[in-house]
Amino acid sequence: MMASITNENIRNSKQIINLFKKSTDCSYVSCYCEENVYKLCEDVTKRYPGEIQNCSVVFVSNARRKVPLWKQRAGKDEDKLVIWDYHVIFLYHPEPQKCLVYDLDSDLPFPTYVHKYITETFRTDHILKSDYFRYFRVVAAKEFLNDFSSDRRHMKRPDGTWIKPPPNYPPIENAANLHNLEDFIQMDPQKGPGEVLSLTQFVQRFYKPAT
Repeated sequence: MMASITNENIRNSKQIINLFKKSTDCSYVSCYCEENVYKLCEDVTKRYPGEIQNCSVVFVSNARRKVPLWKQRAGKDEDKLVIWDYHVIFLYHPEPQKCLVYDLDSDLPFPTYVHKYITETFRTDHILKSDYFRYFRVVAAKEFLNDFSSDRRHMKRPDGTWIKPPPNYPPIENAANLHNLEDFIQMDPQKGPGEVLSLTQFVQRFYKPAT
């Protein structure tokens, strides 16, 4: 298993930029992972505009909206297992053999090399019923910034009260659509932005072992 990355590793690398010094410096609101990642994308465009082309946003879900993820801070057991309806993570992949995962809800280091993250967070589909298989909608970070919008309706009860308190900044909206979160969460490969991958395909895309 690949060791997790540290800030010292990043400083000693000529290829990888330390995009975020520490997770506590990042915008974070519990249960708004899509907006947390949106803010990471915004931060990269401001501080390292040339690197946004090397970044991707990944929505993890399935048709049943039940995806088991381990090593999540919200997990209650020893393995930190949570079953989310969906989750969103940020990838930085400046080179084919270098990919880092930034997950503000993870109990793993921030960031973590993709192989360690996959091994500990997704494990394998072989231990799961097919209804719980994880699928991955991979969207270029720049496209996500341009197209994503959310008026946060999914976090309101029928009476209009909040299920979880929203971020203190305005909702993310664009002129074309006030709310298209569902387009990103649903995993129909024929619909929505980006590309939908299985776990095996996701590993093959982002984990390139050194030869």
